[in-house]
Parts: sequence; C-alpha cells; structure tokens
Amino acid sequence: MGRKLDPTIKVKRGPGRKARKQKGAETELSKFLVDVNKLFFISGFSDENSKWLKPAQGKRKIEQSEEDEDSDSQWEEDDDEDEEGFDNKEMEEKGEDDDEDMVDDYGADEQDIQLYYVRKLQKFTASKVVFDLEVYFNPPSLVYIGLLPMDLQTIHQRIKDNVDVLSHFSEKREEGKERSEYLSLLRSDLCTYYSYNEFLISKLMDLFPVSELIDFLEANEIHRPVTIRTNTLKTRRRDLAQALINRGVNLDPLGKWSKVGLVIYDSSVPVGATPEYLSGQYMLQGASSFLPVMALSPQEGELVLDMSSAPGGKTTYMAQLMRNTGMIVANDANADRLKSVVGNIHRLGVTNAVICNYDGRQFPKVMGGFDRVLLDAPCSGTGVISKDPGVKTGKDEADILRSAHLQKELILSAIDSVNADSPTGGYLVYCTCSIMVEENEWVVDYALKKRNVKLVSTGLDFGKEGFIRFKERRFHPSLKLSRRFYPHSHNMDGFFVAKLKKLSNAIPTTPRETGL
Repeated sequence: MGRKLDPTIKVKRGPGRKARKQKGAETELSKFLVDVNKLFFISGFSDENSKWLKPAQGKRKIEQSEEDEDSDSQWEEDDDEDEEGFDNKEMEEKGEDDDEDMVDDYGADEQDIQLYYVRKLQKFTASKVVFDLEVYFNPPSLVYIGLLPMDLQTIHQRIKDNVDVLSHFSEKREEGKERSEYLSLLRSDLCTYYSYNEFLISKLMDLFPVSELIDFLEANEIHRPVTIRTNTLKTRRRDLAQALINRGVNLDPLGKWSKVGLVIYDSSVPVGATPEYLSGQYMLQGASSFLPVMALSPQEGELVLDMSSAPGGKTTYMAQLMRNTGMIVANDANADRLKSVVGNIHRLGVTNAVICNYDGRQFPKVMGGFDRVLLDAPCSGTGVISKDPGVKTGKDEADILRSAHLQKELILSAIDSVNADSPTGGYLVYCTCSIMVEENEWVVDYALKKRNVKLVSTGLDFGKEGFIRFKERRFHPSLKLSRRFYPHSHNMDGFFVAKLKKLSNAIPTTPRETGL
C-alpha cells in the first residue's frame, strides 16, 4: 500500500508518522479533557468543531481494505489526496513552508486519530457516569440493610405492649389516651404483621379478647398435625399403628376422645402412598372432621344423608360406624368433587353408600325421610387459615353474608329431609369450618325460628360453648349446647358443631318463639 517512491530521489524528511501520532494524540486529547461534560450530554459535536472533526473518507476505506486486498490502487489514490490535505492544514498552523517534509506513506491520517480518541473518551465517560447514576438511584435491598426485619420487630414489640396495656387498661394506659386509640393502633399493627385485611382483623377482635387473639393468629401461622383415621372395616388401630411404625412412621394415638385417630409427627415414607393407605386401611383426615360424625352418631341399619359429602372423609367414617349396614346417600352439588368421593369409597371398602349430584337446597323434593342428616355447609374457611392463607386477604363482609345466606337455605332443606317420626333418629348435625358468628350461631338461631327443632347435646366432652350473645345480638339460650373448636385451644382446625332434634314434620307458617 502507499505511493511508490523513486529510490534515486532522496527527499528530506521530518519526524516520522509514529512520532507525529503520539504528539498529535497528546495535544488533541488535552483539548477535549476540559469539555468532557459537554461531550456526554450532547449527541454530536459542536458547530465550531464539526468541520474539522468530520470522519475522513480514507479511514473508512482503510478499514474496508483489511477485508478486500484487491483494490490497492484505489486506496493509494485516496490516501494521497487525504494526506496532502492534512499536511497543508498542519503546516499552516505551525508556519512551516515545506509541504512534503511531513509525508508518511502508511496508516490513517491524523483526523481519524483525533476522532478515535474523542470517541473512546466519550464512551468511557458515558459508561462511568451511567454506572454512578445506577449506584445512586438503585438503593440496596431493605432486607439486606436490615430495615425490614427491624420494622417487623418494632411492630411486634408494639403489639405486645398494646396488648399488655389493654389487658390492664386502668393501670397502664397513658393519661388522656382512650381505649379506642389503642385498639385502632393494634388493629393496624396486626394487619401489617400477620398480613390480614382490616375487615377480618376487626371481626376477630370482636370475637376474641386481645390476649387470646394473638394466640389464635400465631396458631394460624403453623400447620396442624397430620392425622389419619383407621378404617375399622379392614383393620384395628393397634395393628395399623404397628405396621406404620415398622415403615418408619413416628405416630401416637390422637387423643382419648377418639378411638380411631392417629397423629403423625414425621415419616420416612410418604404417608399417602404406603401399602396400608392404598389398601384402604386408613384415611388422611383432619382431626376436626371426626367431630361432626361423632356428634351425629349414626346407628346400624339407618338411612343417613350426607348433604355435602366431598371428598368423602365423613361419609366413609359414617359407613364404618354403621358397619356397612343401612344406607348412606352421599350428595354433593359439585360433580367434579364427587369423583374423590367415589375413589375413597372404593378404596376403603364401603358398600352401603349411594352417590348423587343435586343442589342441596332442592334435595327435599328428590328424597326425604332420613333418620339422620349431616350438613357440612360451605363456608368462608376462616377456621382453616393455616391450610389456605388466601383467606387472610381474600374475604370481606359480602363473602361472609353470602355464605350465611346459602347456609340458611341449606339448613332448612336439611331439616326438611329429616324424618321426625324416626324410631332411632330424627337428628341433624350442622357444622362449618368457620369461626364467624354469622355463619354459625346466627344460622342455627334462624333455623330454630323457622322449623320445629331444638338443640341437643353434641356428646362431645370438650370444646368451647357457642355464643348466646354477640355484640348487640342475642341468640337462643340453648346455643350453649353447640361447640366451638379453635387451633390455639385444641390444636385442630377451627370448627363449629351443633346438633338439632326435629320435633315435628310440620313446617310452621309463622316464626316460632325462641323462649323454649
């Protein structure tokens, strides 16, 4: 590349191109260091410098020549023109007369060198400034710097202090501060610390004393123990326990109140996939689900209705208490959920059950005359928050009232399905996995006014009595025979159980007096 020189002609030469490169770079770089901030914030060059900082044509052609070596003659001609133009301009600045003293045959011209360093400087400065901006505008994680845990600890301590003050209000309250102020602050802190919505926390504060409320909320953060129910149609509890212990399962009897329950602490094998489970020797079932069946106490040879039977735990428990005699009608409004009922009935060896799919509110039109009816009504699920944390923020007053309205319709249908003249029965058990008064005592009190029924003892020797008064509401005094179960008191899911005896098949035309 470059021009071909005649070796016979000796031309006087000045400093070489390499020396001029270094000198020119240092000189030009020093010019632009002063205006580095301007270079970052403008998209191009200033009008003053735009003329002499235009990219030279020779630079682009030289870069292309590395890919194509067959066009040397074109590059030589262009290179000569660009170099001569650059030399003339440089000599004018330095006051030198000889235009050919600074001729070099190789490399790019000095304009390209200047432009190269300017762009490098722009790129470096821009990247550095952007990096600084990112560091400045992106704060570190709150968890990393310790603010979030510290705030939660502060809130937790404030909750404890407020509970202590409210428990001894006359002694520890601040002068001039009302009880409502403490309750408002406590409500806000509980919503933040336990992730509940304000509506549900307000409901729970009405339901529990403040000291017991904290225990309830803490219990909802812990899963209940895994419990299983022995299927006495196929084995005994003692034999089942020994077989599971041999497989590496750590268990104990559930309690004195149950003869078929086992509580599992840990297991080296999947409890829901052992040979004993697959052969139907036991059923995975929450301890609270035992209670309504025990309260109903179905007898051999009776006709029993399970109005909301899915997934089949209560139905199969009733079948084993009846020793596969009589008949159980297992109904559910959801056809998809009935598939689990069918599967459990087959696995556990139940032969006295019939499956049907009807809306429970219309069931008396289909069939009636049952000796006993079990209604595990759909509810808000406020007793099983440990299983479904979505209840904390997913329920509001409309959901509670909607559930209560459905439950009132279902309990009247369940009562109408019972035969009051049954020689052995005439009983209805109403239960929910909710702890809301609107879904429990309120519904039962409504049934007492609308039908010829009375509350009787559930036969359960533990659990807390139902409410006979709640805020401004007053319920029938016999509601103290119903039972409430809480996770913090009984280590089982929140549950409500009430047992009613039907007195007459006639439907009252006017509401009954509640002074029975």
